[in-house]
Amino acid sequence: MRESFFSALLSDVLDELGYRNQALQSRIRPLDDALKMVGRARTMIYADIYQQPGPDENPHAGEIKLIDSLAADDVVVCACGTSGRIAPWGGLLSTAAKVRGAAGALMDGLVRDIAEIRALSFPVFHGGIGPLDSKGRARVIDTDVTVQCGGVSISPGDIVFGDGDGVVVVPQAIEAQVVAAATERLKGENKTKAALLAGRSLAEVYEEFGVL
Repeated sequence: MRESFFSALLSDVLDELGYRNQALQSRIRPLDDALKMVGRARTMIYADIYQQPGPDENPHAGEIKLIDSLAADDVVVCACGTSGRIAPWGGLLSTAAKVRGAAGALMDGLVRDIAEIRALSFPVFHGGIGPLDSKGRARVIDTDVTVQCGGVSISPGDIVFGDGDGVVVVPQAIEAQVVAAATERLKGENKTKAALLAGRSLAEVYEEFGVL
């Protein structure tokens, strides 16, 4: 999947299967267009707060617990809402996640420490860039539950696929069906491209292969 599939292919297949709201909003962009992200969702939800934590309170307890439990090919999904008040992800979390074999991180909030993250070659998809720490502004209130991120419902274990075109979520319950259909559609796309390169007309090629 990582090598041959792409987000537009998966989006088209999901559309055909009746899952027409699986692509995240266009504002969710990769920090590095060259990096592809493919893995299984590990989710956490942030809620806005408006006071500083107490002296004995760990304001990052939720993030720490989830990051320390990551396994290979997990994708951290941070559901932050639309307030734009926090950058829940930065260089240190990227470092910890990469060391544990995570496949990337996705958030509809902001990201910070972007030079550090780019140097790590760790895929991050975000809703904006800004320096705002979550401390005193938001906290994780739940993990490994179904969330809404970038306008799409994401459950733990769903496949999260991101590339330069955006992010698509494949529900775990239909992943085998999606992979099979995408494999067949990709064959049709490759045949279409070969025919077009050979000089055949677009109308003729579309009539034969039905792929565009």
